[in-house]
Amino acid sequence: MSQRQVLQVFEQYQRARTQFVQTVAELAARPQNIETLQNAGVMSLLRPLLLDVVPTIQQTAALALGRLANYNDDLAEAVVKGDILPQLVYSLAEQNRFYKKAAAFVLRAVGKHSPQLAQAIVDCGALDTLVICLEDFDPGVKEAAAWALGYIARHNSELSQAVVDAGAVPLLVLCILEPEIALKRIAASALSDISKHSPELAQTVVDAGAIAHLAQMILNPDAKLKRQVLSALSQIAKHSVDLAEMVVEAEIFPVVLTCLKDSDEYVKKNAATLIREIAKHTPELSQLIVNAGGIAAVIDCIGNCKGNVRLPGIMMLGYVAAHSENLAMAVIISKGVPQLSICLSEEQEDHIKAAAAWALGQIGRHTPEHARAIAVINVLPVLLSLYMETESSEDLQVKAKKALKNILQKCTYLPALEPLLHDAPPNILKYVIGQFSKVLPHDSKARRLFVTSGGLKKVQEIKAEPGSLLQEYINTINNCYPEEIVRYYSPGYSEALLERVENYQPVL
Repeated sequence: MSQRQVLQVFEQYQRARTQFVQTVAELAARPQNIETLQNAGVMSLLRPLLLDVVPTIQQTAALALGRLANYNDDLAEAVVKGDILPQLVYSLAEQNRFYKKAAAFVLRAVGKHSPQLAQAIVDCGALDTLVICLEDFDPGVKEAAAWALGYIARHNSELSQAVVDAGAVPLLVLCILEPEIALKRIAASALSDISKHSPELAQTVVDAGAIAHLAQMILNPDAKLKRQVLSALSQIAKHSVDLAEMVVEAEIFPVVLTCLKDSDEYVKKNAATLIREIAKHTPELSQLIVNAGGIAAVIDCIGNCKGNVRLPGIMMLGYVAAHSENLAMAVIISKGVPQLSICLSEEQEDHIKAAAAWALGQIGRHTPEHARAIAVINVLPVLLSLYMETESSEDLQVKAKKALKNILQKCTYLPALEPLLHDAPPNILKYVIGQFSKVLPHDSKARRLFVTSGGLKKVQEIKAEPGSLLQEYINTINNCYPEEIVRYYSPGYSEALLERVENYQPVL
């Protein structure tokens, strides 16, 4: 065989390898092909091609493996068991930028599925190499490495700590300063994933100077970047008062309030989440939000969106109101109660209704004035029906009951309590009766109305345990009326009167 023929054979072999990996990579991009490729044993065929002498074949083989591993955890597990990770890590340090991107993609695709698979990546020494890639001159390599590190860190605090220990945080902070928007997004997302697990991890991100740089990007026109920036600041602020104060000190107010009007739903949601995470800590932080116009902005946001986007705003109102009478009144004055009532009635998801019920309970639990603000818009029957509805989730039932109890114990607005007399079960009824027993002794007009509306009659029909708190309340109400009136409305009194008529002997 001539030298020319030998070269032709090698060329044919190279073309065949190239065509094979390109075809597999294309097929792996479509979910319907994955099972067939897996059954054909494609993993074992791709592994040796990672060591191919031709760089494009190596890169395409890595891309195909990444797409397969990305599909499900079984295929990601196959990459680990096939002893492919050590080869990828080795090549990540040695090869060109195209291969580095593909190899980092495989590591990300494997690590995203579970803590166990992410741990396998850590165990094969990938973190140090990925961190080195964060210093690469090519933005695409940095992006791929940051993405992989974020996916590893998001699982739990141990994996997040491993990413921190590898020295990733300062370099991720530098990445958010790069001009490329995609790199900024991924780096902010990775910082968010690291921060979320514990105050200590969040402090590491703060110590690297992340807050100031993130805060400056709140008004960036790119919606996807804003989402990640707001998420990262939320994950830092949620852990402690000190961390929340550091975020506030970066002068995010009133700038962050503009994000509540953003056209992107996730920007709105993440902005409301950030405000919620700050508000929950102390009355002082909540007051700062109130002073910046945050309550009205959040209420507007709740009114202009639906579903889960509303949830952090609803909870934020509850946290603010829980701190003090004045803050709860600030929510009332800003017309937060009608908006929460709308959420309670029109939302389909039980967890959103539960949050609205909880928030209303936090507003109404302070004074009779607070409770009245809720009672006058007819929320109490809605809360009662959600509590009694068998199809309501357990959490919704618990939250609705607690909210009812909180509001009823302060409510002296009797017209709103009246309907509950006829519908409430005994465990709620005792709070309703308790409020009537507080108001009626001091209000003659209310006493008259209580008789004409059928309230007194209803009270006589209640069977209370002798000596119970409920019986005490009933006795207090009955003592507000002449004995013959009480007797008149007692069950069986009309029959007793009829019996007296029958037995009465007229004087002729």
